[in-house]
Amino acid sequence: MTLIDLHAHTNESDGTYTPAELVEAALAAGLGALAITDHDTFAGYEAALPVARERGLDLIRGVEISARRGPASLHLLAYFLDGDPGLEFHNWLRGLVESRRERNRKLVARLRELGVDIHLHEVERLGKTLTGRPHFARVLIAKGYAEDRRDAFRKYLGETAAAHVEREAPPVSEAILRVLEAGGVPSLAHPIRNAQPGSHEEMRLFAELKSAGLPAIEAYHSDHGPGDTRHYLAEANHYGFGVTGGSDFHGDAKPGVMLGRGLNGNLSVPISVLEDLRALSRSLHHS
Repeated sequence: MTLIDLHAHTNESDGTYTPAELVEAALAAGLGALAITDHDTFAGYEAALPVARERGLDLIRGVEISARRGPASLHLLAYFLDGDPGLEFHNWLRGLVESRRERNRKLVARLRELGVDIHLHEVERLGKTLTGRPHFARVLIAKGYAEDRRDAFRKYLGETAAAHVEREAPPVSEAILRVLEAGGVPSLAHPIRNAQPGSHEEMRLFAELKSAGLPAIEAYHSDHGPGDTRHYLAEANHYGFGVTGGSDFHGDAKPGVMLGRGLNGNLSVPISVLEDLRALSRSLHHS
């Protein structure tokens, strides 16, 4: 069976592989297709595309977007199966990147108030197109303020930690609409992080997102055990969602997660998922 991975990150956001290295890793893993879904940027996809074409890999343009649902945050994956989404969407993404930069400036100030010797240029040296909290964690570890990534988030960077700074993010309804208007297919990333499977909160979440126009959910993910995957496939069928799936590969930043194979080999996304996603895109944008 040909397998694919529709959720992977390069060092243009918070992964550690270069775009070219990620393409080579996908080929080495025997994948039939790969989507690069960096946070808020297409830079990794665009850098990887010439390499993928030369090496014969089916490369999908994707992006991962943070959005707000009330006080909570959720992530949307957006897939563009029919080419470039256009200037307006690119400009909107640039605004999201700038909101991250503003959050980073505030985060540096807050860390310094807490006695941490850190400067924005040190963190931005590690980030490329996008600098995020994982890059802060690397600086904190290197300077001895944290033992490892988990410790850095627990002490300083996590949502309940001392230095946490909220960043501006679009409402989920706006993000869904932006993706759809640009010709893309938005999908709820790793739904297990937003609600307990089978809970009333999950029912409210799925009903709300369906009414907001969301066409798909990520049923296959490294956070999902076999029972969770079966549950999300059944829920997708119940609500009329399409299905996406991927490892959420970050390279050395998430050492247990393998490209195309997930956490310790718990992932197998069949190529039929991509075929169905392409059909869903056609039904959304060419009907």
